Amino acid sequence: MPFSTGMDSTELQNMNSPEDDDDESNDFVEDEVSNGQISGQYMERESRRSLTTNHLDKQKCDEYDAGTTSFKMSVFNLSNAIMGSGILGLAYAVANTGIILFVFLLASVTILSVYSIHLLLKCSKETGSMVYEKLGELAFGTPGKLAVFGSTFLQNFGAILSYLFIVKMELPLIIKYLIGQPETYTAWYVDGRLFVVTITVVIILPLCLLRTLGYLGYTSGFSLACMTFFLIAVVYKKFTTHCPTLAMNTTSHNEEFNDSSNYTCEPQYFIINSKTAYALPTIAFAFVCHPSVLPIYSELKERSQQKMQKVSNVSFLAMFTMYLLTALFGYLTFYDGVHSELLYTYHDRNDTLMLIVRLAVVTAVVLTVPVLFFTIRSSLFELTKYRKFNWLSYIIVTILLLILLDLLVVFIPSIKDIFGIIGATSSNMLIFILPSSLFLKLVTRETRKIKQKIAVSAFLGLGILFSLICIPLVIYDWIYGKDAGRAD
Repeated sequence: MPFSTGMDSTELQNMNSPEDDDDESNDFVEDEVSNGQISGQYMERESRRSLTTNHLDKQKCDEYDAGTTSFKMSVFNLSNAIMGSGILGLAYAVANTGIILFVFLLASVTILSVYSIHLLLKCSKETGSMVYEKLGELAFGTPGKLAVFGSTFLQNFGAILSYLFIVKMELPLIIKYLIGQPETYTAWYVDGRLFVVTITVVIILPLCLLRTLGYLGYTSGFSLACMTFFLIAVVYKKFTTHCPTLAMNTTSHNEEFNDSSNYTCEPQYFIINSKTAYALPTIAFAFVCHPSVLPIYSELKERSQQKMQKVSNVSFLAMFTMYLLTALFGYLTFYDGVHSELLYTYHDRNDTLMLIVRLAVVTAVVLTVPVLFFTIRSSLFELTKYRKFNWLSYIIVTILLLILLDLLVVFIPSIKDIFGIIGATSSNMLIFILPSSLFLKLVTRETRKIKQKIAVSAFLGLGILFSLICIPLVIYDWIYGKDAGRAD
């Protein structure tokens, strides 16, 4: 579906790579822009989270072209920005918090995320800027801009890690099914770590060496469709799966279940254990979309703060509903046996439906990795002030980043570790700390009420408390935590 844009050529080149100042960098704009319009998929959900700064000289709202994107299309674009791999970890969060506590946490993060977008829109109205990084620069100078860049870079880096981890977990199951081997089959050529390295070298590296996004920008809609298909499958499987049978099948091939006698098919409503610390970071990770809000706002037809707030409200309500259904139905299918990556918990080798879901999700994440990679690489070049394109530097940085990503994926034991640490750091920064800090700094006393200042200060304190509590608990669990019968 088309996504009209009022951003100028320089902004669009920022989606390209470090060759912004090179004449050939106009290829992306010339190829993809026609009559001032660009496909919405080129504003891929995570790639919009890491816009670079060549366009930061714009400071007034009236310097931006009038938006042409409808309300419904803006809701779709923001929903794309919210949706990500975090949805796969929510059922595990339910298993370690209980249904009541999880619903409370999910609803709270949803409401607080909408409030933080309200703060961003206030800052944008006050300063006239529609770029997250520019707001950071206006508030705190270069350190503020670097804080936004660093947070978006880390968030995108974590998203790539989670996508590669999905490949590591799911592709071996697909291959075993296709070659007719049981899931307990452990030959070296069905090792997930080998698949990650192979996929990186054969598919991801060549795509990452391209100088433009090309057709990869269209993966946004495909990814959202895959996750919707996944939700439908999760709901369907709840009514066709018998918990005791799954428990026996799962424990027969999954070493993460240390004691099947502790397995229960009774729902729990309130749980506190060492894994509860991962719940809030995982939910925060799933809701990050804030660097995408202002670009979408700039494209909104007849834009106003109130209209964009309505876009946010509808988008977050839709994603809250989707997340809630996926988490609850996934949990109520496997109960204590749910894996930290929900899709991995479905192990019936005769289940053609889940095989199709796996193929779709793996394809989507593999094609999305290069799109995210473009943004983190261009951010690195932007931060180092290296803008003149050079093939040698381009290739070396690409290879080094991919090696680092693969090493982390190979040695990270569980996707919950990615959700936990990224959610407690960069997600927390983008949702809680940065919007509240920017508001307190940028919105003048004349337009800021005392009660509002107190509320925003409390919001900032909540974000700081979030990090101070969750990060040590996650680290503690890494060192001392035990599975206690649950999958990691």
